[in-house]
Amino acid sequence: MNPKLVVSYQDAPTRTVSAGGVDFAYRELGPQTGVPVVFLTHLAAVLDNWDPRVVDGIAAHHRVIAFDNRGVGASTGTTPKTIEAMAADAVTFIRALGLTKVDLLGFSMGGMIAQVIAQREPDLVRKLVIAGTGPAGGEGIKNVTRISHLDTVRALLTLQDPKQFLFFTRTSNGKRAGKEFLARLKERKTNRDKAISLRSYGAQLTAIHRWGREKAADLSVIGQPVLVANGDHDRMVPTENTHDLARRLPDSELVIYPDAGHGGIFQFHGQFVGKVLEFLAR
Repeated sequence: MNPKLVVSYQDAPTRTVSAGGVDFAYRELGPQTGVPVVFLTHLAAVLDNWDPRVVDGIAAHHRVIAFDNRGVGASTGTTPKTIEAMAADAVTFIRALGLTKVDLLGFSMGGMIAQVIAQREPDLVRKLVIAGTGPAGGEGIKNVTRISHLDTVRALLTLQDPKQFLFFTRTSNGKRAGKEFLARLKERKTNRDKAISLRSYGAQLTAIHRWGREKAADLSVIGQPVLVANGDHDRMVPTENTHDLARRLPDSELVIYPDAGHGGIFQFHGQFVGKVLEFLAR
């Protein structure tokens, strides 16, 4: 084994690559062979918001690259106010690393970005995994701002993390899964990322709101195999959107986790990792 091979997200150094006037912060780990899996993250998230069990599980077999998009966390520049511009920035980052073919794993807002990349740069993308996300104009997506604000207030009043409400159900299973997920996010003790700024968070909310109001896109142009996943009780991006994506994508496979919310892939991280590895290996 290469002694420099990083096998744990907790130990992955934060690097930067400059392109398009932006210094993109990123971390990578796993074997340096094969098609890399590029992670596209959710609203308000930085590098430290990826569940290390999901990252490490996939990195056991694939090169995994996670990054902060423009204006987010340790990346420079101003956060765009459209999903399409975020997708263009992601492509700039991917090409800056010299990559010509990638798999994309997009969660929530990242799943929206992944759809745009697959439509605009089809030759760049081999396979897609999109979770907790929906199509342009999807059911209830324009309500993300209201739900996010509401649950942030609930969290403040109960001294909890908003993700406990936004990502997980209020059942005993959901509450326990949320606490375990939030504990995992704190496992990295050194060289943590910068939190997102309020300005960038506002820009992302605007972009998601616009995505929710857009006309439906023709998803039949996405010819790549797509794994579509969610919990059965997603409040942020209602689960009906996941079913809608699976129906409209020509080569899709659907996974819905029971008694799970927006963060179903983190609640069922073991099953999800196994499914992704099997899907990518086909």
